[in-house]
This record gives sequence, C-alpha cells and structure tokens, in this order.
Amino acid sequence: MNTRAPRNEGHPYQNPALTPDERTEDLLARMTLEEKAGQLFHTMLTMNPDGTLIETGDPAMVPMSTTDLLETKGLTHFNLLGSYGAREMALWQNALQERAAATRLGIPVTLSTDPRNAFTDNPGAALNAGAFSQWPEPIGLGAIGDAELVHRFADTVRREYLAVGFRVALHPQIDLATDPRWSRQSGTFGNDARLTGELAAAYIRGLQGDTLGSQSVATMVKHFPGGGPQKDGEDPHFPHGKEQIYPGGMRDHHLAPFKAAIAAGASQMMPYYGQPIGTDWEEVGFGFNKDVLTGLLRGELGFTGIVCTDWGLLTDAKILGETHVARAWGVEHLSPAERAAKSLDAGADQFGGEQCPELIVELVRSGRITETRIDASVGRLLREKFVLGLFDNPYVDIDAASRIVGNPEFTAAGEDAQRRAITVLTNRDTLLPLTGAPKLYLQGVRPEAAAAYGQVVSDPAQADIAVVRLSTPYEERANKFESFFHSGDLSFPPAELAAMLDLMKTVPTIACVNLERAAVFPEIADHAAALLADFGASDTAVLDVVFGHATAQGRLPFELPRSMAAVAASREDVPNDTEDPVFPAGHGLTL
Repeated sequence: MNTRAPRNEGHPYQNPALTPDERTEDLLARMTLEEKAGQLFHTMLTMNPDGTLIETGDPAMVPMSTTDLLETKGLTHFNLLGSYGAREMALWQNALQERAAATRLGIPVTLSTDPRNAFTDNPGAALNAGAFSQWPEPIGLGAIGDAELVHRFADTVRREYLAVGFRVALHPQIDLATDPRWSRQSGTFGNDARLTGELAAAYIRGLQGDTLGSQSVATMVKHFPGGGPQKDGEDPHFPHGKEQIYPGGMRDHHLAPFKAAIAAGASQMMPYYGQPIGTDWEEVGFGFNKDVLTGLLRGELGFTGIVCTDWGLLTDAKILGETHVARAWGVEHLSPAERAAKSLDAGADQFGGEQCPELIVELVRSGRITETRIDASVGRLLREKFVLGLFDNPYVDIDAASRIVGNPEFTAAGEDAQRRAITVLTNRDTLLPLTGAPKLYLQGVRPEAAAAYGQVVSDPAQADIAVVRLSTPYEERANKFESFFHSGDLSFPPAELAAMLDLMKTVPTIACVNLERAAVFPEIADHAAALLADFGASDTAVLDVVFGHATAQGRLPFELPRSMAAVAASREDVPNDTEDPVFPAGHGLTL
C-alpha cells in the first residue's frame, strides 16, 4: 500500500493533533486564489480498466486528462464514472492520491460516486452494481419499509466504498415520487414523506455513522427542496422538463424528508435543477435560488454543511457526443461567470460537473465576488477533508478491496433484500406458491435460471405455467443521454399488450413487472394468473418467491394508475392522486 506523504511536511495543516478547524485555517491562509477556485468544482473523472490514470481525456463525458484537472485546474473533488473491478479501482485511487500528494500543497482528492449497488445503469443517475453487492433499487427498500434494513444496506455500502476510496456518496435521493411519469422514481423511497424521512435518517447514519469521521462516507442528499413535482412528469436535466410546480399546494410535504435528513446529520446537500413556477420563490433553478438555499435551507432549516449544485449548471457540454445546454433554468441569459456569481450569492459552495475555476478567479479579480466569500465555501470543503481523515491517510489497502467489495456476506444480504422487496399484487385461485416441477414457458427469464425450478419448454401450448418478466413502458427519446431517463407514457404499446393477453389465454401466466416507475396495465392485472412487482431482482429471486422458497414482503410505494388519462388529470405534487387506481399505494399480498 502506498503511503507517500504530502510535500511540505511540518505545516500546521498537516498535524493530525490539531483540530479540523485549526488545520483548515492554516491551509486556507497558504492557498492562492487559483488553488481556492479549484476546490469549488466537483467534476467527473474516468479511469483505465487496468487501474491506471487516464490521460487522454474522454470526449463522450470527460474531455480533460487527469493531470490537467489536478495540476492545471487544481481540482480535488471527483465523481468517478464507469464500472470496474474492485482491485483496479483501489489501484487507481491510490495512483490518483499519489499524484495529488505531489502538488504544491498536497491536498488529497475526495472521490464521490452515484449509487452502485443495484440494477440501474444510467450515466446521469446510477451505475449497475458490477463488482459491488447488488440490492434492490431504493424504491424497493421503500417497498420493504424497514429502517433497520436500510441502515444495514447503507453500512454495507459504506464498507464497500471505503475499500476502494469513495468518501462522498451522491445519495440518498429522498425526493417524493408523486408524479407517476417522472423518470427518477426508482432512486427514491416512494411518495410517503414520513417513511422517506425515517429511511433517509437510517441511510445517512449507516453511511456516516453517528458523527462524520475517518470511517465515514459523507452523504450528499438530493435533490433539495424535493425534485418530485416536475411539470408533466418530465425531468429538468432537459429544457422541456425544467418547470417544477405545486398545483396541489404540497410544497411542505416535499420538504419533510429533508428536515429528517438534516436532523440525522447529512453532511452535504444537492439542490435540483428545477425552476419553481407559481410560488413565492424566485423563478430560477434551485442552484441559483437564494430564497431556497439561503432563506430556506440555511436560514429556516439551519443546514450548515456543504451545498453542491447538480451537474452542469454553468457551461454547455457534450454528453455522449451530443451538445447539451447548461441547465441554467431561469438564468439562461447570463454568462457562465454571471451564473457562477448568482449561484455563490444564492448560497452554493461547489459546482457539480464543471471544471472552470478560471471563472471564479475572474469574479474575484473583477470585484464581483469577494475572496472572503470564496474562503467561506473553500473552508467548508477543506474542513470535511480533514474530518474524513484524508490528509492523514488517503490511501486504501489494495488487497483488502478485493476481499471486501461484493463479498459473500454482502452479496447474500443484497439478494435477500431483492426477494423481500418483491410485491405480490394478485394471486388468483391461490396459484402461488407453485409446487413440484411444472413445465415452464418463459419470456424475459433466463432458461438456465428457471431450469432449477421446472422443465423449460419453448411452446406455451405445452406449458403448465408461463413466467413472464416485463419492464415499465416508456417513450423512446432520440437524444442519447435522455434515452437513459425513461419518461412519458406508462402504458404498454397495443401490439405488445395484445401479445401478452393472447399468451394469458393460452396458458396460466405469472407476470412480474419491474416498476422503475408506476405502470398502467389494468388488462394484465385482470388476466394474469398471478401478478408480481419487483424493484430490482434477479431471475432467481423472482422464481424463489414464485415457488415459495422465499417470502415477498413488499408493499407498493406508490399507486398504480388505471389509465394515462387519470395520470394526466392528477396533480404533480400530490401523492396517490390518480382517480380509481388499479392498486393503491401500500397494496401487497402475503402468500
């Protein structure tokens, strides 16, 4: 294990006997304006699969090399993109820390990550588990509703993250899933504000501990002040989804989980992109919104931690080869420097997904922003590095990383949670659990997984039972990045629905729908011999429930609407607001 020390040993900021405040004060006084400016940016980084630093840049997502970002730009906060082996990630993080230690002040890197322990694979939201233990999506943890389990999950994530060097979790996502169409629901705990607050507190304590320290992973809670009520259920990553509205007047309902998160000690907070419309807040995106960040978050709610904007508020950028405008909703007319000034004035400390510290230098030297204001944010950021112990030992044990990440204990716990989260919606004539070794016709289920439960046949007419796995429908979007955000219509296309109903007429069919969002399928509910919902589960987990080897404990974390007309007539900020749902929130059978 590399334990190379920073340069200039002997300065007070390098003395672990001093307090984090004392060390921060000393370091801050030694920094140039350019070095301070670099701390205000938290951008993406990639690595080579063999664990070496990437120096060519990645035009799809990360155009700059590692050396340029560290040495030329002076950044020390990075969000790692991509999935890799545990040993390779540990090797890379140590090489990165060694490179950081060689800079003038030896400020260590703080590494962050989007969620990595479930099934979603979206470069803007979460990564498939890969080497890490695989659990249901957060919405599945909400379906179980067990705070003790959530704490165990978060503690597992903490240990896996520490093994490879992640010290900031860009989660939990504690928005409320009040609009059935919104694409980010799988990352939430559902739309129950009380339960979400309870699970959020357990999650934060599992990652951070009772107090932040050298064995903690800091949490960046998102998306303040609640990103669920997007107009028409669209997402504000994109211009057509920028408006956030409260037609039901339930703004405080969406705030409730964040109050619980602050009480639990959340270290960081990420405001969302949304532009509030029709409220007493300024109609600008939350990352620029002084009413929200200073008046509400810091003033009314008393939050004293780090505020980091969501990614890409200042400058246009290429994502997957396509140009995306800066998500500067409401301030599109301002220059990137003016946007940065407005965000700092609003109360932000750091800019996510950006790497333009020269804007900060320009603002200070022009007199638009004072260096004292910059010092306040840089002080918060540096202090957290000291509290996390990064200045004293930023390196990880490479051999231990392979033993810890995805180990059998963690993997078994994740698989157990997958089974628990499955929700039984219907069970006609008490078909479930199945017994014996029936002839199984499969759609969306791997034959090699099903072979352990029955005889797999290729013709439904020869089957005793069909087992079908379905995904929540969505509208295809032409934009490459937006195609990862499943939005729009929740009903199955007519041809797909007709084929499914024909199958159900041919053979008793057990359907399991993966609910990354609420789906509209009343006809399937009427004709399935049994209907299940999963929130991220392997084929084996589903079949274990079907055959009674495991008990499904899930309850719907949102209602399942009867029609898209009912969805369109509902209010975006009101939970469970569609008329005559097929299944209400909280529904679930016990076998």
